[in-house]
Amino acid sequence: MTDPFKPISPQRQAHAEGVIWDDLANLVRWTDIATSRLHAYDPATGALSESVLPARLCCFALTHVPGVLLLALEKQLARYDTRDGTLHVLEDIEPDLTGMRANDGRCDRGGNFVFGTLNERGPEKIASFWRYTHDGKLGRLALPKAAITNSICFSPDGGTMYFTDSPTAQIMACDYDAASGEVDRIRVFAELPPGLEPDGSTVDAEGFLWNTQWGGSRVIRYAPDGSFDAVIDLPARQPSCVTFAGPALERMVITSAHVGLGPAVLEDEPANGAIFIGTPPRGRGLPEARYGHGVSA
Repeated sequence: MTDPFKPISPQRQAHAEGVIWDDLANLVRWTDIATSRLHAYDPATGALSESVLPARLCCFALTHVPGVLLLALEKQLARYDTRDGTLHVLEDIEPDLTGMRANDGRCDRGGNFVFGTLNERGPEKIASFWRYTHDGKLGRLALPKAAITNSICFSPDGGTMYFTDSPTAQIMACDYDAASGEVDRIRVFAELPPGLEPDGSTVDAEGFLWNTQWGGSRVIRYAPDGSFDAVIDLPARQPSCVTFAGPALERMVITSAHVGLGPAVLEDEPANGAIFIGTPPRGRGLPEARYGHGVSA
C-alpha cells in the first residue's frame, strides 16, 4: 500500500532542483537555484536546514567524504564542506560564454560528474554536456548542443546515459563509457506530449526511468524500452526533479518550482513549489553514485 505524496513542510521553493538522497548523512539534499540555497531534510525527525551560497547552485554531487559536496555553481565547479561552510573553486564553466550557466547533473557509475549547461538568453542551442572526471579533468561530451540540458541519469550498469534538451520534449539515450567518456548510438528514448518538458530524472534498481514533467503536474515511470509504465500525479504544475530516499530507498522525494507562475495561480494552487514525499506505486532506488574514487573528493 502506497502512501500519498504530501509536502514535507509549509515551505515553498522558487526553483527547487537536483534532489538526491545522501545515505551517509541520512538526509535529502536539494538546491533552490533562484535563491542560491542548499537545503537538507531529515525524514526521521522532520528537521530542515539550509545554507546560502555565493552564487546560484544548479546541481551537485556527493563525495566519499561525509558532508563534502561537489557543486556546480552557475559558472564554477567547487568543493563545499557542509560542516564548516568552506568552499574551494575547482574549475570555471564555459567562462567565455555569457548568458550561460550550469543546469542538471549527477555522477556516473564510475565516479565522474556529468552535467550540462543552459542558455539563459533564449532558445539557441549553444549549451553543452560536460564530464568532470574523478581525477579533476573537465571535458565536453560528444552530444548534440542544447538550449536546456536536463534529465541526466544512468542505467544500473552505467552503460546507458539518459539526457534531454528540455524544449524538444524528447528524452534521449546513448551508449556511455564511464572510463573514457565516449558516447555512441544516440537515440530517442521517450517522447512527451506537446507542451510538456522533461526535467530531472532518476533510474531505479530495475532500470526504469522516472522523469518529472515540467508543466505536466506529474512524474512518469518509463520501462527500459521507453514505454509508459506508471504515473504519479501531483498538485503542482512544475515538478522538477525526483529521487528515491530512506535507508531502504523505498520512498520518493519530488521537488517542484513556482518560478514563472503568477500570483493568482499561487493563491489558487498553494502546492506549487512544494517538496513532496511519499511511496511510489512500484520501484526501489539505487544508492546515489559519489564523485571520485576512494576517500577524497
